[in-house]
Amino acid sequence: MKAIVYCGGAFNTPSGKTAHGLVRFTERYEVLAVIDPAYAGMDARNVLDGILTGIPIVNDLQEAMVIADKKGGADVMVIGLAPDGGRLPDDAREVVKEAVQLGLDIDSGLHDFLSDDPVIAALATEKKVRIRDIRKPPERKDLHFFSGKIEEVDCLKLAVLGTDSAIGKRTTAWIIVHGLRKAGYKAEMIGTGQTAWMQGAKYSIILDSLINDFVSGEIEHAVHEAWKNEKPDVIVLEGQGSLMNPAYPGGFELLAAGRPDYVILQHAPKRIEYDGFPGYILHPLDHQIKAIEFISGRKVIAVTVNHEGMKPSEIPEACEQITHQTGLPAFDVLHDGPDGLMQTIQRLIKKK
Repeated sequence: MKAIVYCGGAFNTPSGKTAHGLVRFTERYEVLAVIDPAYAGMDARNVLDGILTGIPIVNDLQEAMVIADKKGGADVMVIGLAPDGGRLPDDAREVVKEAVQLGLDIDSGLHDFLSDDPVIAALATEKKVRIRDIRKPPERKDLHFFSGKIEEVDCLKLAVLGTDSAIGKRTTAWIIVHGLRKAGYKAEMIGTGQTAWMQGAKYSIILDSLINDFVSGEIEHAVHEAWKNEKPDVIVLEGQGSLMNPAYPGGFELLAAGRPDYVILQHAPKRIEYDGFPGYILHPLDHQIKAIEFISGRKVIAVTVNHEGMKPSEIPEACEQITHQTGLPAFDVLHDGPDGLMQTIQRLIKKK
């Protein structure tokens, strides 16, 4: 599907992480343009990573449609926002109405279900377009309860957890998967949020759309299905939130139900406070490592670095400091690629 991504006012901020993921990689869409007037006229991937990929950022939907028409037209507008609480801002709601009027399908990963909005739903019916709310809870009959079948999974399982939310866990997980595939291994990603699904993760759950009783069972089922159907060498689980973020204390179920063999921990050395919560100081990295290892009984084998707030020249020193502090290898896989981390992981594959 050819897509326009709406990210008004949020691109290159933690609240734009869905758009960021789609700009960096997606198998589900062909991204034609990103809407955010703050960066209009710039290349979207270049803003994020200094890489030119030809996805322009534009002022508004009308400008995006002009670009889309030159490329055969757009099929869908994807909401690229990921704000705290998953609520749709009023100005974005107006853009959604405009997109529906223009005949675009809408894909949204927010907690505000657009298909339940009477005005938007009526417009969609009139224009015969589809509204897909990715975070709508599945039917109870389709959910799975934890059974213990996870113990059958005998390939290497890696969990990419983080010291905070919106810190790059999903991006790192994809880089690991792609690095393993490039090295000749079969690797599968277990997506646990709406953006991983939008990027095309074949085995996905939307963790924060699930009733709590079924979270563990859905994690187990996704891992088991990936193992049963694909016979991979490695399964990589995308983490959610962090163990200690006050609003997003994800990770417990992933450790308990996904039962990874090892953990890779994503960390932003320059981040002082938990995402979205001024005054809530980030727990020290070594404390978080100890907490993960104590809870799961599994080792953290590496730290992957989010270089937000850092100059490229600062990255090597940050990695060295982490290694000195924790005794663990540290890598910035987004900046430097996955090769260094691949050496650590490949040794573990051989052990399995």
